[in-house]
Amino acid sequence: MARPRLKDKYLQEIAPALMEKFQYKSVMQVPKLTKISINKGIGAAVADKKLVDVGVEELTTISGQKAVSTVAKNSISNFKLREGMPIGARVTLRGDKMYEFLDRLMTVALPRVRDFRGIKEKGFDGRGNYSLGIEEQIIFPEISIDKVNKISGMDITFVTTAESDEESLALLKAFGMPFVSGKK
Repeated sequence: MARPRLKDKYLQEIAPALMEKFQYKSVMQVPKLTKISINKGIGAAVADKKLVDVGVEELTTISGQKAVSTVAKNSISNFKLREGMPIGARVTLRGDKMYEFLDRLMTVALPRVRDFRGIKEKGFDGRGNYSLGIEEQIIFPEISIDKVNKISGMDITFVTTAESDEESLALLKAFGMPFVSGKK
């Protein structure tokens, strides 16, 4: 199997460029993407347990890797929620699957968002990780619109080895993430 396009781009172009830009002494200091975490909270699952299975199936289709259901850690009586009830789905991508998902996200899925002008730079957490919220799962071509009974969103987190948000932003921009220019 061939290496993903973005992995080759990182090794041949991005790492040397970042090394030069931030004046690292060792190639091991260059920030890299370690994992992509996709999380989907399904609030309506309190009333209908089948929604979690649908969410797991959708995340599995989108990511190309088996997703797992998440359960409530605490009981909250106002939400009719009990500890241990399934309330969402998640999947963590590493290695080649991570690079392939990133490629599909940037080149196919994000341009399909209605009125898309770029993603905002304010999703950084101060430690070099970036989170992005997607409002509709139908932007992914793997999801058939006919089979979707409820439009739902998901959170995508990019975990990097960067020490600061500035380094992480430079890394993600080098991969080709369509950040909107302007103020944070």
